[in-house]
Amino acid sequence: MTAALHHDVAPEDRLRADLYNYLGLMLSAPPDQMLLDQTAALSGDDSDLGRAITSLARVAKVTKPAKARSEFNALFIGLGRGELLPYASYYLTGFLNEKPLARLRGDMAALGIVRAKNVFEPEDNIASLMEMMGGMIVGRFGPPAGLDRQKTFFATHVAPWAAHFFSDLEGAKTSVLYASLGTAGRAFMEIEREAFRLTAA
Repeated sequence: MTAALHHDVAPEDRLRADLYNYLGLMLSAPPDQMLLDQTAALSGDDSDLGRAITSLARVAKVTKPAKARSEFNALFIGLGRGELLPYASYYLTGFLNEKPLARLRGDMAALGIVRAKNVFEPEDNIASLMEMMGGMIVGRFGPPAGLDRQKTFFATHVAPWAAHFFSDLEGAKTSVLYASLGTAGRAFMEIEREAFRLTAA
């Protein structure tokens, strides 16, 4: 049971959190048949994000779990390393485990976010950051974070590199299902950046 059940969160914020959590789920491990079926059932409107989600659903409908696993492994694991290194430190400094990770760990401690015991990846990987944003919005780590706190976390840990990562995911040579996920992720990051910009007083 999560703390989120006890918090009154606006429907539009719950939808934002759901999309962050979905991206985190897809980027943390290859999707099983159930997640592929759920993805195939998604539908979008005529916005950039809506069209990206419709396209993602179409690809998911014809993707088998074994193919998704093979694609995920080629992108993120590979022999020695995958095609992409989905870490803030790498995108921002060219190296793993650098200052962006240290800064994130400090902010996680301040927000009461603790890495799960069975997770060994550096915390600045894209999947974890998507899950952290989703959790902050609905109050998984305590009371839901206000827009100011969300905006600060996004501006510090997500905005400087996530759209670039999702763009790389769109264009990765082994990317098919994940190319569509990259398009949706990039569109969502652009929406979030603009929405936070508009909250500036």
